[in-house]
Amino acid sequence: MNRRFVGPVALAIAAASLVAGCGSSSPAITPPPTKVTVVLDWTPNTNHLGLYLAKQKGYYAAAGLEVSIVEPDQNGAVAQMAAGNAQFGISAAEQLLPARAQGTKITSIASVMRTNTSSLIAPADRDIRRPRDLAGHTYGGFGGELERALVDTLVRCDGGDPSKVRYAEVGNVDYSVGFKKHHYDAVWVFDGWDTIRMRDLQKMAVTTLAFRDHLDCIPDWYTPIIVARDDVIADNPAIVRAFLTATAKGYEDMRADPAASATAVAETISGTDPELWRRSAVFLAPFLDGPTGRWGLQDPAVWTAFNTFLRTHKLETVADPSSAFTNAFVPAR
Repeated sequence: MNRRFVGPVALAIAAASLVAGCGSSSPAITPPPTKVTVVLDWTPNTNHLGLYLAKQKGYYAAAGLEVSIVEPDQNGAVAQMAAGNAQFGISAAEQLLPARAQGTKITSIASVMRTNTSSLIAPADRDIRRPRDLAGHTYGGFGGELERALVDTLVRCDGGDPSKVRYAEVGNVDYSVGFKKHHYDAVWVFDGWDTIRMRDLQKMAVTTLAFRDHLDCIPDWYTPIIVARDDVIADNPAIVRAFLTATAKGYEDMRADPAASATAVAETISGTDPELWRRSAVFLAPFLDGPTGRWGLQDPAVWTAFNTFLRTHKLETVADPSSAFTNAFVPAR
C-alpha cells in the first residue's frame, strides 16, 4: 500500500495563505500533525531510546508529526514496512542488504551507533579468552549463515581451526540458563544489553570477544539503523527530514545525559528494568557519535566492506551498496 502525505512544511504554507486571505483579525490555523509509524526491530530497549525521548519531549510534535512507535509482529520490521504498515523502522545492515537484494524498497537513513557493539559472550569457566579458543566449544545461535561466517572467520584469523567449532540452534532463549546447563559455550549478544544484564546485574563471571576489537579480521557494520520506505523518501522528503531531525535530538539528549534519559523512558514502559536501562544507556552513549562527530552519519566504506564480506561468503548482497543508504537527511550538529 503506497501512502502519500502532505508534509508539515506544505501544511504550514497553506495555513499561512489562508490566514493572509482572511485578514489580520482571523485566528491562526494550526495544521493537523502528520501521522507516521515507526516499527521497532525488537521489544523496546536502549537502542530505541532516542525515539522515545523525541516523542516524550515533544520534538516530534514540534516538527508537525504524530509518531506511533510499535513493536514488530512475527514477520519483522522490514516485512511490515514493505507491506506499507509503517513509514520508518529499526533494522540492521545484515537484514537490509539481503532484503534489498530481494527487491524490498527500504533505505537506511541513519546509523544509531558509529560501530557495531556486538560481542561473543561466554562463561568465564569455559576458558574462551580469544577467538581461536572457540575451537572445541559449542556456539549457540539462530542458525544463520552469517553467524557461521563470522565465527569461522574469527577463529581462522586467530590461528584456530574453525572445523572444530560445534554449532547449535537455540533461538531466542535466556542465554544464562543455557550456559548453566552447558547447552552451549558462547553466544552472540549486544554488549549494551545482554552483557550488562548477565555480567553486572546477574553477577555472572563472563568473558567477551567484542567484534569491534577484531576489525582486522571481520568488517564493521551498522546495527541498528533507522530505515525508511523508498516511496516515502521520494514523495515526502520533508517528512523524512523532519522525522530524522527530531529523532537526532532524542539521541543527542541520550548522549548528553544517558542515565536520566534512560530513567525517564523506562518508567513509561511496562516490564522494563530501570537499572538495566540506566546502565545500558551509559554504556551506549559514547558510541552515538558518527564518523565525523555527527550522529547518524554513515561511512560508505563500512557498507562496502560488509557487502563484500557477505559476497565472499556467498550470502545475499546488492550490486551497489551505496544504494542501500543515504546521508541526505542526517542533520548537521
